[in-house]
Amino acid sequence: MGLSVDRAGGGVADKSWALVALAALLDPCAKVVDVKRPATLGLTLAAAALMTGGGCTQHSSTDSPAASTRTSAPAAQVTTTTKPPPTTTAPSTTTTAPVPSPPPAAAPPSAAGIQIGPGPQATYTVQPQPTPGSCHYTFVGTDPLPDPRCTPGAINPEVTQADIDSTICSSGYTSTVRPPESVTEPEKDASAAAYGYTGSLHIAEYDHLVPLELGGDPNDPANLWVEPPDNPNATSFSNTKDLLEYKLNSLVCSGQLTLAVAQQAIAGNWVTAYQTYGGE
Repeated sequence: MGLSVDRAGGGVADKSWALVALAALLDPCAKVVDVKRPATLGLTLAAAALMTGGGCTQHSSTDSPAASTRTSAPAAQVTTTTKPPPTTTAPSTTTTAPVPSPPPAAAPPSAAGIQIGPGPQATYTVQPQPTPGSCHYTFVGTDPLPDPRCTPGAINPEVTQADIDSTICSSGYTSTVRPPESVTEPEKDASAAAYGYTGSLHIAEYDHLVPLELGGDPNDPANLWVEPPDNPNATSFSNTKDLLEYKLNSLVCSGQLTLAVAQQAIAGNWVTAYQTYGGE
């Protein structure tokens, strides 16, 4: 606290100074300003200061009481969280082993199951036949059918639907592509052995399954077989299949049947084809 005493002299002043000294004892932080005191009073004030232990803390002239009692607020605690970098997960990739492609098939013939033969040759040679006893006939009544494993049929690649007028529909065509007997006779014997045929070869035809007049290959073993007679009383190798061959040639050359359909019909089952198309 502050006490301002203006001394004019006399006993009043001494009493006032006694009050000042008492105040100093009660509040060592009391501020006495503008006081002209005697030396004895100074000693009194000094003793008072010693008695109180000098516990007064002086404040700046600019500090307010509030400022002297203010407690600094603790610094705000800042928590820094480091965000982990985004995790990038590579998309799951399923690798499927490529399925092996099937081996390329041979170029399909014009009719299913029929082979493509080498075609006419300038000079024919005897062709090897299936192993003896490896081929077996199938009979529909008395009509024989060849073994499709041994004789599936084969066509001449030089005969197509586009050129039938200059090939199979041209008179005398078959004689220009037929192999000589010097080649076909030994082949016929070997074919008979393959089929196990033991009858007379004079009445058994060495037959082109797909006939020359329908674009059959002239000397491919896949198109030739020993055909037993379909007539038990036969005296020659003429047979019902020959009639079907003439009829199909007529239908193809007149535009009533395509070449491929005729080839497939006779190679697949000539007996069924005969029942469908008849013969001449």
